This record gives sequence, C-alpha cells and structure tokens, in this order.
Amino acid sequence: MAETPPPPLLPLPLDPRAIRLAASATGRDDAIGQCGQALLAVGAVEGAYIGAMLERERSISTYVGEGVAIPHGTLAAKDAVRHDAICVLRFPDGVDWDGEQVTVCIGIAARGDGHVRLLAELAQILMDPEQARALREATQVAEVVRLLQPNEEDEAQ
Repeated sequence: MAETPPPPLLPLPLDPRAIRLAASATGRDDAIGQCGQALLAVGAVEGAYIGAMLERERSISTYVGEGVAIPHGTLAAKDAVRHDAICVLRFPDGVDWDGEQVTVCIGIAARGDGHVRLLAELAQILMDPEQARALREATQVAEVVRLLQPNEEDEAQ
C-alpha cells in the first residue's frame, strides 16, 4: 500500500510580516479589508486590490469550510498585483461570514492564473482536518509557516 504523500508546498514564500494571529474584525468585509491591508503592507498589491477583493466576495463567497476563507481579487484587478503573495490572518473570536464562522483568512494576490494553483494547493492542505485544525489554533508565526510551507525535515518525518 503506497504512503500518502505530504501536502504540497505552496509555490511562493510566506512573508512572516503577512501573518497576523490575533486579529479581530467587525464582520466579513472588515476581515477582507485587513487581508488586503496585509498584502499591501508587504508590497504585493496596490490599494485598488482591496476593493477588488470585496467585489469578488459580493459575487461569490470565498468561504471554503473548516472555519477558513480565502479572499482574493477579481480577474480585472490583476494589474493591481505587484507580485504573488499570501497573507494569513487568524481571528480567535471568529468572524461571521454570511452565517459561517471564520477563524482563519488566507488572502491571495496573484498575477496571471497563479491564484488557481495557490487555491488548489491551499485546498489540499485544508482538506486534512488535522492540518486545518492546527492552522485555526496556531498562535506562533513560525507554526503557520511550518504548516503551509513544510521544510524537507518535516516532510521526511
């Protein structure tokens, strides 16, 4: 019987400055705005991208289950992306996301169709209930980086 391969690595580095583990938000749009601000702070996007993230959410929910949402901008906003990046915001008290309770937002900024690969790889990680639980409960930036970008030592175990 073949062993299950480890979760795939995300195809880009996760900037520790884009990880915020004690955030609070007044609602879904505030949480999305904070994700956009985190992407803006690391130079990944221009300010217009934040509006595109909110526009995307109004057309289709980015809630993916397991208490996680993956907000990202519309196709029309690709020009507002300077470089591919993700951010991770943890809301310990939760955020009402159209009736769902979200505790982790993983914001995505990608040029071209880079978001498709990112979404697919994040989905693979989050489909593992243990990985999703660990991400929801993470309290250290290094722990989030390890969960989303395991190094070769982690993979060997």
